Amino acid sequence: MDPFIEEHSKCLLEKEWLVKIDSEKSIPYLFKFHHSTADLSSCLLVTDTKTVWAEVLTPKRFAQRWRDANRDSELVCDDPDEEHDWRAYNLDRLSKLHTLVNFADATFTIVESQNADLSVELDCEHFKWRWESYYVGPRTSADVLSKHLIMPLISTMHMAFNSADPVSELSSDDLQKAVDKTGRTARRTVDTHVKNALSSPRVATALQRMTALFNFIPSLPTVSTSAEQIDISTPFQTTNKPKSMDIDSPPQTKAKTSSLRVNLRDSHDPTSASTPAPAQSQDAAKAAQESETESESDEGVVLRAAGKSHAASAVPGDSEPRTSSQARQSRSPAHSQSPAKALASSSDEESLPHRPKKKAKAKTTRDSDASSESESSEEERRKRSAKIVSGGKTQRGGARQPIKRGGRRF
Repeated sequence: MDPFIEEHSKCLLEKEWLVKIDSEKSIPYLFKFHHSTADLSSCLLVTDTKTVWAEVLTPKRFAQRWRDANRDSELVCDDPDEEHDWRAYNLDRLSKLHTLVNFADATFTIVESQNADLSVELDCEHFKWRWESYYVGPRTSADVLSKHLIMPLISTMHMAFNSADPVSELSSDDLQKAVDKTGRTARRTVDTHVKNALSSPRVATALQRMTALFNFIPSLPTVSTSAEQIDISTPFQTTNKPKSMDIDSPPQTKAKTSSLRVNLRDSHDPTSASTPAPAQSQDAAKAAQESETESESDEGVVLRAAGKSHAASAVPGDSEPRTSSQARQSRSPAHSQSPAKALASSSDEESLPHRPKKKAKAKTTRDSDASSESESSEEERRKRSAKIVSGGKTQRGGARQPIKRGGRRF
């Protein structure tokens, strides 16, 4: 079987609907038939208003089925021209069967078939025929029902309700003119036409009641010729006092939000972030305090002298350059220190402002005990001890740079 395509649907647009009823299941079937005298092809469209079936026959397939249905009276023609004339003649007879009067007189039967989705047998006094149609699919079915049935019915209903004279009393010429006028107006603007056809109170309420009656609805709506506007501008009003829009949150939610706020405040507070100093900074501060308060032994003198010599090299007024190792450490401290050491150094720097007070206290005790002469001798002794600690080298370290004398000569 050839597929049912859009060209076949267009050919069926000019054909009338034929109706047959399955008496066993009480199902109505609508038919449309078309045949071509040029290539002797034919097609059938069947629907029960829910599903659509179709069949397309070639001339060879038509001749084979005709002979299968009418074996007693039909013979095979040997001449090709005679065979062609035979096919054309019987196809014309089949098309005449698919008219309003002849189709109503024919016997209609739904039969079971292993090769088709819907098999139909038509029996008249002169010959028999069988259609074996197939389901065309949901998309094609919707398109066929819309073009061939739904839209034409909407336009016809609009014409019937808006006609000045009753449609049943119009002559064929007047009815044809009314149909042509409505159809030409509808095809120009389909959306506006459907809106005007179904928005009329008379049509809308009549269709509403017909739908309810057809589907056994107990409470039937009334049919009216006019529609009233319903007020929808009044808002909802209550007699009770309106409650506040602020909704109290549960206590658990409040506790969670307060704890989150405290944690966020602590994370953004710089003083709280710097309070947990490492234990190494506290040990270093205690060791420095003990070294300052202990007795002035030879070893303590040497350590203090070494510390003072390193502190003197960091004074801005000192003209001596730093060593190469100290310069490297000052350039890249972040690469040479680990995160723990960096944290310890930051805590040491924070604790530095407390040290000058202790040193000043120690200095006042030494000034009260020693005279000016002992101080000078003590300084010389510290310098010598500093030289001993540094390995006998000077504090400068490194090679001396030559002194440039005069300007550049050109």
